[in-house]
Amino acid sequence: MPGGIWRVCLVVITAIVNHPLLFPKENGTVPQNTEEIIQKMKEWEETLRLERLRLEQEIAEQEATQKALEKAEEVVEETKEEKDQWDMWTALSVVIFLLIEVWRQDFQEGNWQDTGGEEDDMAVLGKAFKGLAFPDKAILASFYEKRILGTTADMARMREMVEGFADDLLEALRSVCNRDADMEVEDCIGVGSMYENWRVRKPFVCDLIVPFAPPEPYCFRSQIWCSDDSLPPDEQGYGTIKVCRADEDVTGCICDKTKLGEDMLCLLHSQANTARPSSEMEDLLCFKNTQYLDADQVMKWFQIAITKAWNRISHKYEFDLSFSLLDSPGALKIKFKSGKSIAFNLTPVVQYKNSDVYFISHFPRRSLAADLPSSTHWFLTFAVYERRFIQLVSKTLPANACHVSCLQILSFLHGKQCNLTGPSGLTNYHLKTVMLHLLQARPSQDWAPEKLEARLQDMLKYLEKCLHEKKLYHFFIGNEKVPVELGFPMVFQRVEPLNLFRPFVLRRDIYRKTVDTFHEMLRNMSALINEYTVHIPLAHTNGIHKESL
Repeated sequence: MPGGIWRVCLVVITAIVNHPLLFPKENGTVPQNTEEIIQKMKEWEETLRLERLRLEQEIAEQEATQKALEKAEEVVEETKEEKDQWDMWTALSVVIFLLIEVWRQDFQEGNWQDTGGEEDDMAVLGKAFKGLAFPDKAILASFYEKRILGTTADMARMREMVEGFADDLLEALRSVCNRDADMEVEDCIGVGSMYENWRVRKPFVCDLIVPFAPPEPYCFRSQIWCSDDSLPPDEQGYGTIKVCRADEDVTGCICDKTKLGEDMLCLLHSQANTARPSSEMEDLLCFKNTQYLDADQVMKWFQIAITKAWNRISHKYEFDLSFSLLDSPGALKIKFKSGKSIAFNLTPVVQYKNSDVYFISHFPRRSLAADLPSSTHWFLTFAVYERRFIQLVSKTLPANACHVSCLQILSFLHGKQCNLTGPSGLTNYHLKTVMLHLLQARPSQDWAPEKLEARLQDMLKYLEKCLHEKKLYHFFIGNEKVPVELGFPMVFQRVEPLNLFRPFVLRRDIYRKTVDTFHEMLRNMSALINEYTVHIPLAHTNGIHKESL
């Protein structure tokens, strides 16, 4: 059975193999189709090969691009991390700097006058004093007695003579003026170093201010920088003066600000009161086409009035009177036939309300001071209160206190140094301001005459500190510790302190010149003092300052 089955299978296989459709004969058409198929297969193979190469190239480019993007992302991430770290440190540094600056400003504004206390507090400032030989008490006392003390009597005689002549001159001025049209002149007031007994440099010059007021029915209405927050820093310390009718509303009527119709009439002001010809205001010494008092016009009027007054009384005196300085319109000089002369300043001022603060038409200028913003801006002077403060404090100090002596010596040294090296940005007013600050800061017993050397060093170190910081605050403006007894206006105590050294920030050339002059003065101090000193026995030092100023 199995053998039969095998035979059947063999027959079937043989039949299939020999079937004509499976293996065609050689003369058939199949070989031609095979060559075409082979050709197409080769072409297709070539197409597939090219496509494979293209795909491989695209894949390689995509991989390269991907790697570049990954690398760029890594760089950006690193840069971002570094930038975040840098921004963090920068922000932290700025915050620390601002905190330090705010603390420094608060400390200075809160303690700008608390410079006294222990002498060790002043010792940390005197860097310029290292290596300098400071004159001892005996030399300073001898210098003061020989060079300065003898000038006090000369100042007293000169003040008496100038005041008497100025009163006579102003009385003559009133007589030549038209009482109905000209300004009304009051009595003169003596201010400055000659009346505070610390002037040492010759020639002696008396400073007199002359308050004046407009004729009726006009009045002055002033506005100070404190009342206008929009004023720039360079206009701080100034004010304007408006000439108004006494019955005029201070705030101004609406009829001045709006155009009324022809059939409308202001019930408060008649048309005659509101209409002011420009010539009328110019006669009142106002700036052209305004109601604001013009300092230049005032000085021209004052010079003409002084000339007329002198012509009326010149026959009574055996000397000549002339204007001495072109840049100082109020500077006058008395010339005697012997050749001697006496100089004094007579300057018109306007009183601020009912106080002893005055708007001054012309202020003696130094290299440090800036020019007035305009001729309608008036500088405020507190000279009367400064003199009054020195007199008030002097009553609480020991006998023959050394505060004036310190100021006189410092003024003398600075003046001599300026004669050698030329003028600097410092003025005697700055030196006096330093003394006023220390007078308020230090106890009364610290100004005993035997402490002259220590207090002089304090003034020099305080001045050095102010020059280094470019800050010397006005004594009265912004000072809430002014004694109540002075009756000083509160409006000036509540404002920000006024920095007298602000021009140093704007003018580096003047600042450098001032600092160099100050340091040169310190180096020459011993030589300058010794030049005018008579050496005295040591036993005589116990009797210094027995004479009053």
